[in-house]
Amino acid sequence: MADFLSDLEIASAALKKDIKEIGNSLGIPEESLIPFGNDKAKITYDFIDSCKDKDNGKLILVTAISPTPAGEGKTTTSVGLVDGLCYIKKNAMICLREPSLGPCFGMKGGAAGGGYAQVIPMTDINLHFTGDFHAIGAAHNLISAVIDNHIHWENSLNIDPRRITWKRVVDMNDRSLRDITCGLGGTGNGIPRQSGFDITVASEIMAVFCLASSLQDLEERVSNITIGYSRDLEPVTVKQLNVHGAVTALLRDSFQPNLVQTLENNPALMHGGPFANIAHGCNSVIATKTALKLADYVVTEAGFGADLGAEKFFDIKCRKAGLSPDGVVLVATTKALKMHGGVLKEDLKAENDAAITAGCKNLERHINNIGQFGVPVVVAINAYATDTQAEHQAIIDFCKDLNVECRISSHWSDGGKGAASLAEYVVEMVDSQESNFKPLYSDEMNLWDKTKYIAQNIYGADNIIADKKVRDQFAQFDKNGYSNYPICMAKTQYSFSTDPSLMGAPSGHEVPIREIRLCSGAEFIVVVCGAIMTMPGLPRKPASENIGVDKDKNIEGLF
Repeated sequence: MADFLSDLEIASAALKKDIKEIGNSLGIPEESLIPFGNDKAKITYDFIDSCKDKDNGKLILVTAISPTPAGEGKTTTSVGLVDGLCYIKKNAMICLREPSLGPCFGMKGGAAGGGYAQVIPMTDINLHFTGDFHAIGAAHNLISAVIDNHIHWENSLNIDPRRITWKRVVDMNDRSLRDITCGLGGTGNGIPRQSGFDITVASEIMAVFCLASSLQDLEERVSNITIGYSRDLEPVTVKQLNVHGAVTALLRDSFQPNLVQTLENNPALMHGGPFANIAHGCNSVIATKTALKLADYVVTEAGFGADLGAEKFFDIKCRKAGLSPDGVVLVATTKALKMHGGVLKEDLKAENDAAITAGCKNLERHINNIGQFGVPVVVAINAYATDTQAEHQAIIDFCKDLNVECRISSHWSDGGKGAASLAEYVVEMVDSQESNFKPLYSDEMNLWDKTKYIAQNIYGADNIIADKKVRDQFAQFDKNGYSNYPICMAKTQYSFSTDPSLMGAPSGHEVPIREIRLCSGAEFIVVVCGAIMTMPGLPRKPASENIGVDKDKNIEGLF
């Protein structure tokens, strides 16, 4: 039946449990839930605080090979794995990011899984959900408004309008807003200056939202955000603008994690949602830490391929939050591996185990990269109905030569039962193999060397290159005391290089750095590489053309 029903049709037909019942299964009393209808709720601060002395469960990261137009199904596998763990009677739950409206209406679609491995309510999650992203956007743009208002009046902080680094944000793909001129129309409309918009998921407010461990920590991080520089080249912070309290007030309710459920009525926390190609790509620390107190096995994911999402999960989230992951599930599909092996999209249905073996060079690079962090890994084949046994065997044999276990998972069509084999091995792996997790690089390295180390050891590059202005900025950030910050690479997700057309496992390339951005609240440095944009555009035929409301007032066309 899965072959004939869309994701939305499957989600709409699901038998949901009342969210209070889902909370009860985790030991969350009714009074500790703030319901948004009957199928989603926020967990209160008081309950989260009451769990702090409990032991942590095992933390399992789901990541993937470099994404292709053929699809990998990382979120679907994450959901399937949790359902599989619960199917084999383990106490498990999942932590995911919330979807952004930009890709929902653009090319990627939603981010609630697919087939019979979904998180529900699918339509709510993929659209407005509990309003978290709206709150983050409002908080960010409040700072923007206060900056221009401060300059309009006395400008007592002597802010240089030419050196304001804080843009505005909107949760939409809108290329026309990348570069704008604001303040036109006379003296009453502010000071004319060049600015622009980023997508909300690239906002530093989103980053601090997802890295803060408490509401107090959130306010402190917001206070430390640098919005630009004075005419004396001194950094200006949100705290100096005295808007940190108002920003925290806007985020107070949203900062509580959201509880929902899978199609098989297993618990899920969805909270926060930075992109992995232009931000750090992980759900909130507060959601992950809460889940670890409530379940024996916690599955989380990091966006795009392991070179982006997993690297940032390890080097930024785990480093900053003091998390130590116990295992990694690396997702691959036959179609994606065939594309990495040189097969065109229109030819992917034909059996081609030779192309799969060639494409496994991408898989091998990711396996080796994960090994640098000291965490055990298993490869999961996200099975398609068109796959052949020979193709699966080619992947299994390749992994065997690398001494890595590979399991086939049919969660998309069979739900948790189809992921049981994968779940059983994951439990065996994290319970019997010791994780010796360590970040890729030390805090003590300077910022340029950290960036170069990532490029050489994760991307297979020979070197990084940048013009003198960017190199001087690296040196200035070191001099200003930011050298201990980790690096957040903003790079295309489609390749280990900065050229999205170079698939497989390219080596020996150079990584060009266009600009770097200080995130003193999130406490990392964003390094923008190649042609990557922090405000995406819509494709020629956006997904929004297929979305609407039918005669029965049901939303249709989401995927």
